Amino acid sequence: MTQSGPTDNNHAIKQLVYPYGETLVAQGETLELAPGVYWIRMPLPFALDHINLWLLRDRLDGQEGWTIIDCGITNDLTKSCWESIFANHLQGLPILRVLVTHMHPDHIGLAHYLCERWKVGLWISMSDFLMAQWLSSKEGGTAIGSTPGNGGTADHYERHGLQHAEDLERIRSRADYYSRLVPEVPKRYRRIMDGDHIQIGEHDWVVSMGYGHAPEHATLYCASQGIFISGDMVLPRISTNVSVYDADPDANPLDLYLRSIDRWRSLPAKTLVLPSHGKPFVGLHERIEQLHEHHRARLSETVMACQEPRTAYEIVPVLFRRPLDNHQLSFAMGEAIAHLNYLWHQKILQRSLSADGIWRFCALST
Repeated sequence: MTQSGPTDNNHAIKQLVYPYGETLVAQGETLELAPGVYWIRMPLPFALDHINLWLLRDRLDGQEGWTIIDCGITNDLTKSCWESIFANHLQGLPILRVLVTHMHPDHIGLAHYLCERWKVGLWISMSDFLMAQWLSSKEGGTAIGSTPGNGGTADHYERHGLQHAEDLERIRSRADYYSRLVPEVPKRYRRIMDGDHIQIGEHDWVVSMGYGHAPEHATLYCASQGIFISGDMVLPRISTNVSVYDADPDANPLDLYLRSIDRWRSLPAKTLVLPSHGKPFVGLHERIEQLHEHHRARLSETVMACQEPRTAYEIVPVLFRRPLDNHQLSFAMGEAIAHLNYLWHQKILQRSLSADGIWRFCALST
């Protein structure tokens, strides 16, 4: 699922500029933002209730048509929205390729349908292709862990202090969550890598990979049009979810994420950012600094909370100061562990595994 978590940064939004004001694209419609670049907005059945997708005028192997960037989840409503676009907005031209920024369900979910519908290829990073294939498979779904002691998300969170049996059972009941939204992934793909130049229509788009949110998240920058397709790496109103997962429990994704977004400080200040959630905006440099400021504040608060040993579950209300539903709690736990692991890797916190099998973090004495 889109991992863009529940943190809201409304206090810092005033510095950003929204060139299209309050305009939002209706389901099944498109809005041209620049020559040959169209905004599509698909519904999601979550608290984060939409995803932005992009339709780019293209010419590939001598054929005129379109490139789709990101797909939406697999369900009948998303298919219906796409079919409306195909019927009314393609100017009689075909889809030539499907490019996916990363493997989260709202981005890759319907890729199998779109690629089969138009007999075209999927363009994606290798890491995210393989992860999507694994998680959508029977073996991958089983590996997520639906029973106590078999590993997976619930056992991972239990080791970090989530002890309520009802919460753990609800998480275990979601073991097939990914495969329900991504029931299938195309069997073949075209690998995209950091630094690649992809010609889409008349314009050159440069691939820049970001890390921490997904295994190998692709962004796209077009200098001639001054447009940056940021995916989930830079969002205007919420801070991208950065989580630690059971398969890599010692990971430091927050460090990867913060170093990734710093790469895009070199883009021009007037760049139009096309995010996966929220409205297109100008103010990339400001937003990068806001995100750093947000995480600096949260890390500082985490250190203060860890003057005595704390679990990740005890840190959740430090980072998220409003009630969370089960869907959001799962993201919040992953992010709490990410902040604790960051401080542990920085040797600001130490961690210990107590006799009850639970990890606790505490500030090092100065």
